[in-house]
Amino acid sequence: MTLAGFDFLSVPAIKEEKITGGTAPSDAVLMLSRQKAEEIAEKYPYNTVIGADTVVALGNEIMGKPENEQDAFDMLKKLSGKTHTVLTGVCVISPDKQINFYEKTEVEFYPLGDDEIRQYIASGEPMDKAGAYGIQEKGAMFVKRINGDFYNVVGLPVARLARELNALTGK
Repeated sequence: MTLAGFDFLSVPAIKEEKITGGTAPSDAVLMLSRQKAEEIAEKYPYNTVIGADTVVALGNEIMGKPENEQDAFDMLKKLSGKTHTVLTGVCVISPDKQINFYEKTEVEFYPLGDDEIRQYIASGEPMDKAGAYGIQEKGAMFVKRINGDFYNVVGLPVARLARELNALTGK
C-alpha cells in the first residue's frame, strides 16, 4: 500500500475465517477476504477497510498454510514440476460502498527433489505461507515462471487494488 502511495493502518482480523468444502478457489478467496473486511469494518465503521486472503490452488484443490512439516512437504511435492494458480481475494468496504474482487496468477515450479524440499522446510519459511512457499523469499528458487501479477503471489495485487481504490474515491 505504501508502494501505491496510500497511508494505512494494519489491523489483523482475529476471527477464524470459514469456507465450506468443495468451494471453488475463486469463490473461497472472495468469501475469506469479505469475512476479514467485515470483521474490521465493524470496529472502524467510518473508515475504508481492506480485507485480503490468498490461496494456492492446484486445479480445484485449495492449499492454505501448512498445518505441520509433513503437510508442507506434501504440498510442495504436489506443486513440483507443475503450474498452479495463486488467487488473492480483496474486499474493500467504505462507509457507502463495497467492492469484492480477486486476482489470479499462474506459477510454474521446477521439478523439486525431496532433499531440496526438506532443506526449505527446515528454514521454517514455508510454515506461514499459503501453498507452503514464499515467492519473495527462498521459495523463489522453485519458480520457473509466472504469468500475472507478482505482487498477487506475494499476497496483495497492489496495482489492481490501487485502481479500485482510485475509482472508489473518484481519483
